[in-house]
Amino acid sequence: MKVTHKKTEDGGLRIEAIATPGEVEDAYIMAHIAFARQMNLQPEKDKTVAQVVEEKMGIKDLDSIVTPQAVEYLLPFALDKKNTIPAYPPQPVSPAPMKRGAEYRFTLDVAEKPEYELKSYDPVAITVPPFEIDEAEVEAQLAQMAEQSAEYVTDDPHPVRSGDSVLLAMETFEDGKPLPGLTTDSRTYTTGGGFMPDGFDENIIGMEPGQTKTFTFSGPSVDENGKEIEQIVECTATVKEIQKRIIPAITDAWVEKNMPMMNGVEALKNAIRERITAARSSEYENFKRQLAVSELAKRFEGKIDDPVYEAMQQNILNNLRAQLNQQNIPFEQFVEQNGGEQQFSMSLMMQTRQSLTEGYSLDAVFRHEKMTLTEADILDVCKELNPQQPEVIKEQMEKTGRGYALRETASRLKASKWLVEQAAITVQAN
Repeated sequence: MKVTHKKTEDGGLRIEAIATPGEVEDAYIMAHIAFARQMNLQPEKDKTVAQVVEEKMGIKDLDSIVTPQAVEYLLPFALDKKNTIPAYPPQPVSPAPMKRGAEYRFTLDVAEKPEYELKSYDPVAITVPPFEIDEAEVEAQLAQMAEQSAEYVTDDPHPVRSGDSVLLAMETFEDGKPLPGLTTDSRTYTTGGGFMPDGFDENIIGMEPGQTKTFTFSGPSVDENGKEIEQIVECTATVKEIQKRIIPAITDAWVEKNMPMMNGVEALKNAIRERITAARSSEYENFKRQLAVSELAKRFEGKIDDPVYEAMQQNILNNLRAQLNQQNIPFEQFVEQNGGEQQFSMSLMMQTRQSLTEGYSLDAVFRHEKMTLTEADILDVCKELNPQQPEVIKEQMEKTGRGYALRETASRLKASKWLVEQAAITVQAN
């Protein structure tokens, strides 16, 4: 992408960009993929996204629908070329619509992120609870290991009751055809646990060990068109034995048998404790940074322009809607549960201001202390996003033109860590 820029009379920045036909093609590909994900459409072998969309949704010209998203995909590259961080997302202006096979020219009038100063750059003072590991967490994980290692053994014979575990042999058929998933020579089954339809349990309850019984039961299924139907199943079941679940004690002998790399129970407890400590330490450091940054933001001075507020507020709303959508919670229901529209709007406004002032305050510290970014700083923020594959996150961000956003986040993370290092920290007494 060819990019030039110049200052405007009002102090802004005008970026003029020319995307190559290849870059335009890539933008459309990404926009197609994003559309398919949004519509929950799965890829199909030897078919393009456009072909799948046409077959499933009847849309013949997907490009015409996703062009705005394809344009948005190109914008970060223009900003990243000049290492420009906008105060809010700029809107592109183009002399002609974007289309495949041709270069795309566009102009961005960018309001660059403003610089603010703080009332003071003295160390902040925060109060935190002591860092402790609750030994109950260690015992809880040991108990979970024991649960997962539970075994079923033969119990005294008696008629099957609800809640009993039984060893079953069973053959099942639907319309005379075997059902492999419900056919077994030996499987432990617990009645009353909701694992099978009620009709199945009603027939198993009351049977004696060694008894064989043939019966039918019904359960939910779907037909070839995806419509819900009642499935009638023919079953012949034999109760081989009544069983009881034995949860082992975690002893040195158990550890030697199941975890030979550990030298007994105490070594296992220490390993669990170390794992919990590592996870809690990261959470504790994040908590201290949050407190320190919140305290720093109280020193913020300056007026934030309305467009910046509006853009940040929209970003917070978009993220919230996405989270609620993943949890299948209607947005309107969430608003009502959080005090109604007026209370929610006030809370959103306060959250918006807090996010902005915290970010700008960290920017001020980074400049004031004359900090610089290193490759290690960039990877640090990538580790926050993906501890296992930070390099992958870095590559993805840079490949999609969001290197400038990655650098901004990295500089703020570095400033927040420095802030905690310099802070006057009081640990609360137990």
